Amino acid sequence: MKRSITRLLMAPSVIMLLVWMIIPLSMTIYFSTIRYNLLYPGQNNFVGLMNFEFFITDPGFFPAVSNTLILLLSVLIITVVLGVMLSALIDKPFFGQGIVRVLLISPFFIMPTVNALIWKNMMMNPVYGIFAWISQSLGLEPIDWLSSYPLMSVIIMVSWQWLPFAILVFVTALQSQDTEQKEAAQMDGATGWHIFRYLTIPHLARPIAVVVMIETIFLLAVFAEIFVSTGGGPGYDSTNLAYLIYNQALLQYDVGVASAGGLFAVLLANIVAFFLIRAVGKNLTV
Repeated sequence: MKRSITRLLMAPSVIMLLVWMIIPLSMTIYFSTIRYNLLYPGQNNFVGLMNFEFFITDPGFFPAVSNTLILLLSVLIITVVLGVMLSALIDKPFFGQGIVRVLLISPFFIMPTVNALIWKNMMMNPVYGIFAWISQSLGLEPIDWLSSYPLMSVIIMVSWQWLPFAILVFVTALQSQDTEQKEAAQMDGATGWHIFRYLTIPHLARPIAVVVMIETIFLLAVFAEIFVSTGGGPGYDSTNLAYLIYNQALLQYDVGVASAGGLFAVLLANIVAFFLIRAVGKNLTV
């Protein structure tokens, strides 16, 4: 009886969630099977899998897939490695610890578009950017980062914004670490590296898994940084799947091919999620 009442009370929320998910997905599947180009509004005939063929054979398809995976893996490595190191450093009490923690976490609350504008105009500008000023101070030629290293520039921007999220999760996890174990290890002659390697890292296994899985969901759909800074170029050097789909839908007005690309992006996200769950998800059940 109680189980039936519980299911009845949950039913409206579950139904609303299903409708919220199924209707957009159904429309995307429908548009991916018809010729739906905004330049030819009267020609909406059924084309089957032709839109998928057009999307896969697009010159930017393979660069977009590789850039998406490179961006994902690079940001994950940077945020997890630096996040663990910085979290271990600021976990020890020192003067101004609260201010340092606030400064390290604050970039996460900056909008992606603002983040891209800051890096594009204040940091990486080859004329008046901070990186150009540092290069000139050292007697070196300033680098046009967005033209010479577009994908690396996007990786730096995205990593700078997501690193605070990793730090926030890791610092919170370190506050629950058993201090008696660390004190006992120090009394037994363990060095700081041994404590970090055999106590801190295992303690952070579950938070690392959470950070990896959450960041993956958002990093597969990075768009604002690319749109504002590099525009996917030069060529397809910084184009990812999200930007390629945008290019098909709003620049080439081909909603059908863009819908096929959206379904492919969903498929790729599920494949990546499957391997991530196999790789790090086991830490969640320990």
